[in-house]
Amino acid sequence: MHLFRHIALLPILGLAVFTANAETVARVESPGKVLAVELDITEGRLAYRVLRFGEPVIDDSRLGFQLRGAEKLERNLALSSQTTRSHDETWEQPWGESRFVRDHHNELRARFTETIAPNRSFDVLVRVFDDGLGFRYELPEQPNLDEVIIDDELTEFALATPATAWWIPAGEWNRYEYLYDRTPVEQVTQAHTPMTVRTDDGLHIAFHEAALVDYAGMWLRRTEGRRFRAQLAPASEGWKVRRNAPFHTPWRTLQITDSAAALYASSDLILNLNEPNRLGDVSWFEPAKYIGIWWSLHLDTETWATGRKHGATTKNTKRYIDFAAEHGFRGVLVEGWNPGWDGDWFGNGYDFDFTRATPDFDIEALSAYATSKGVRLVGHHETACAVSHYEEQMEAAFAMNARLGIDSVKTGYVCDAGGIERRLDDGTVAREWHDGQWNSNHHQRVLEAAARHKVAINAHEPIKDTGLRRTYPNWVSREGARGMEYAAWGNPTNPPEHETNLVFTRMLSGPMDFTPGILSLQGRGQAIQTTLAKQLALYVVLYCPLQMAADLPENYARHMEAFQFIKDVPADWAETRVLDGEIGDYVTFARKDRNSEDWYLGSLTDEHGRLLQVPLSFLDPGRTYTAQIYRDGDGAHWQDKPFAFAREQREVTSADVLTLKLAAGGGQAIRFVAR
Repeated sequence: MHLFRHIALLPILGLAVFTANAETVARVESPGKVLAVELDITEGRLAYRVLRFGEPVIDDSRLGFQLRGAEKLERNLALSSQTTRSHDETWEQPWGESRFVRDHHNELRARFTETIAPNRSFDVLVRVFDDGLGFRYELPEQPNLDEVIIDDELTEFALATPATAWWIPAGEWNRYEYLYDRTPVEQVTQAHTPMTVRTDDGLHIAFHEAALVDYAGMWLRRTEGRRFRAQLAPASEGWKVRRNAPFHTPWRTLQITDSAAALYASSDLILNLNEPNRLGDVSWFEPAKYIGIWWSLHLDTETWATGRKHGATTKNTKRYIDFAAEHGFRGVLVEGWNPGWDGDWFGNGYDFDFTRATPDFDIEALSAYATSKGVRLVGHHETACAVSHYEEQMEAAFAMNARLGIDSVKTGYVCDAGGIERRLDDGTVAREWHDGQWNSNHHQRVLEAAARHKVAINAHEPIKDTGLRRTYPNWVSREGARGMEYAAWGNPTNPPEHETNLVFTRMLSGPMDFTPGILSLQGRGQAIQTTLAKQLALYVVLYCPLQMAADLPENYARHMEAFQFIKDVPADWAETRVLDGEIGDYVTFARKDRNSEDWYLGSLTDEHGRLLQVPLSFLDPGRTYTAQIYRDGDGAHWQDKPFAFAREQREVTSADVLTLKLAAGGGQAIRFVAR
């Protein structure tokens, strides 16, 4: 293939005119010929571009590496071979948003070799779906490329048209826990992925990565105009990645759709670019809901530390176990159960012990008591970023968890970004980033150790989700965004638009332990910016296979009518549909229970009220359902009437259209019970 493009740059502000010939050396289209990726060589430099129905989406964007102790791997390149193939299969998730996932793509593998010494080679592997694409570098074993130290990738993403971006800053102190900015693309500085943009002509694009293994996480640094470059999270040694060939990078991904609703559905692309399940039978993990000694700690009515206000006591935990058993919750999370919480533990977790409980928490008796009630304790391993200290104990800790029937553990890495403790062989301590290569490998070690003991991991302050739950299905959830605890703290609290931003940004990467269900609507001294009905809708909208009912038991007892939906809603789904939505404005989901014929709907809005028309065509035709509706009541408003709430019931079929009236800051939740 030898296609040529003539590029002429005209004089601008006195710049000289020059021309260049770009040779398109390889091309691959998606199965439905919606997207195309072309690889170009211009004067020995490699670039790619993306077209949709023949129109540019990503303009020519450079590819290559800045290597330590060697020349850049980006010049004097020529195509030395290429192959293509098509792939179409449907695979089953052990748990997830949908039971079955279709992987339908076309693939291009193109090898590029330097035309001068040292004649190094690398492959660019591209997989193109109708709603997105992924590409990665593969460095084969070769005489002139053994140990590879990457100072930076030269990978670029040049948006072809003006766009608005939804983004959070990367490389800053608070990890991923920021409110989303909405700005013109030209105002983005350095962003975490997923970063989502909407072009001026309505195209939706999400930039992310898949299968982040033994590599640094990718940030997006804007270099000029609408052009971004991959910026890898640093390592303590100064470089970004150190690997031995052969190896491959994570996938750099673009999800490209006409609508925000379709963008969420296209997140299957992230899963499809990961390797299949390596753990075998994981039926021991059961998606479920849990409660816990957690919200009280953020309200400061109880404490992690021992003493008069200690939350993790035997007596208090029994109370939570009894409540869970009475209302059908499988798990009880207890934070503050182990030594190490006294004093200043933030970023200083050297006193944590993960195999021993505090004197006022009888973990042996409580585990047995929970089991007798059909409930399991949910483990908690807060490292406070003393990660090497944790690794010395985690095998024994997971063994203890397994012995006590604790089959899921919430891990934590609370410290400022860049503060991960890594103990070197000589005993000195280096500091790593949460999304650096070393911490990426740490999470892998945790997963593998936990899997040996049939324990599932829910990581907080984690490295971002890149779909590894397909390969390691015991990595069931994580935080990696600004969760409900910020509504407790305030200063500032989460605004009404926050969750509608999350759906089309953070949630594109995978499940999130957002910890919804605060029916008291009250934080630490300030109201939460939500209505009661919206808290219920979050259970359908924000997917998590370990879903928390985060409020205090006594608050649920005060709102039993609304609490019924939280009791009923599943944590695992057979099918998911996004019925409508706009980034930061509103969204409506329908999900089918994996273990029954029932469907659930969740709809929520930002600070503006909405009137939405929702066809029920997702229901089985010819069948009648009882719609159990939990909605905002008359006059509801997040500011002055958040508790206005109504529960009603009606018979519906797939031919019906429901009108959803969402209050400002509100929502609606519906259970469709099949008859």
